[in-house]
Amino acid sequence: MTRFDFSIHATDGKARTGTIAMPRGEIRTPAFMPVGTAATVKAMKPESVRSSGADIILGNTYHLMLRPGAERVAALGGLHAFMNWPRPILTDSGGYQVMSLSDLTKVSDEGVAFRSHLDGSRHVLTPERSIEVQRLLGSDIVMQFDELVRPDVRAAKQREAMDRSIAWARRSRAEFDRGGQHAEGAALFGIQQGVLDERLRRQSADALVDIGFDGYAVGGLAVGEGQEAMLACLDFAPGQLPSDKPRYLMGVGKPDDIVEAVRRGIDMFDCVLPTRSGRTGQAFTADGPINIRNARFAEDRAPLDADCGCPTCATYTRAYVHHLVRSGEILGAMLMTEHNLNFYQTLMAGLRAAIADQRFEAHATQFLERYRARST
Repeated sequence: MTRFDFSIHATDGKARTGTIAMPRGEIRTPAFMPVGTAATVKAMKPESVRSSGADIILGNTYHLMLRPGAERVAALGGLHAFMNWPRPILTDSGGYQVMSLSDLTKVSDEGVAFRSHLDGSRHVLTPERSIEVQRLLGSDIVMQFDELVRPDVRAAKQREAMDRSIAWARRSRAEFDRGGQHAEGAALFGIQQGVLDERLRRQSADALVDIGFDGYAVGGLAVGEGQEAMLACLDFAPGQLPSDKPRYLMGVGKPDDIVEAVRRGIDMFDCVLPTRSGRTGQAFTADGPINIRNARFAEDRAPLDADCGCPTCATYTRAYVHHLVRSGEILGAMLMTEHNLNFYQTLMAGLRAAIADQRFEAHATQFLERYRARST
């Protein structure tokens, strides 16, 4: 088995379908990665995550280095053995937490000094330490350490964060090579930054390509800019990245976001939405999301989604899941999450098939019109 190989099987407009081959298994693209931030996809057993159709999951460097600790995970056989997920794992570098926990952090060219949100202990996360933690975890796809900022910050700060991310990309690349992760079968992805500015995105992409990575992520989106602005950025950002490498849109997103991003050439996605929504009572359906807590479902004998063949929809009624969620029963979160993850993986399978059959636009249009027609 090759260390990392990306093959594009078919294209339809800018949309592509293919396969990433890695020692721990193949990843069919476009791919959605369920988020397993703290070594678990919340409310799901690993075998159920796999049964939903997921080829790869995501773990998080920041959270795992704080608890239970990267060195401890390594001593216990690595993240795959620790959480019983034998297939590929992509680890986020911790850059998102630099922004989301900004009141606990101090950023410099060296890295990020921060206090743990768990116990207030002081830590320093640098590109070198981020790559080291991902090595200890045994990550299959390692992400460079980067700095992202929200789109409403001043232009000078946007450029500063982009320039710093490029410098950190070089250091991440050097540490990855120094640590021998390439020989161990891991891949390294660079992260394009530049907020919504086309020129900054171009400069970032050109610098990353010069450094050289196995894949490239579009970072810094889905952080409050709104769908219209995000899609306007995706009209140009993916095309600035190499066409023969995977393109990963970080932290996205809603089902219609995913369809629109595939239309613009994105291959990989992750988002907490299907799991978080499952725990808070939102189910995704072909006719848009529904809030199962709504009283109108109290005596509804239909499944969450009549078009879904997942175990939840095949076995349980909306009325029963409504009761569980309203009662705060753990099984409610489990069933809702199982359904949502199956919905997302069915969405991805449908996109892959439509691209392969050269009917992507018709498929995407039909999905979006139905999905957006009603939401509750």
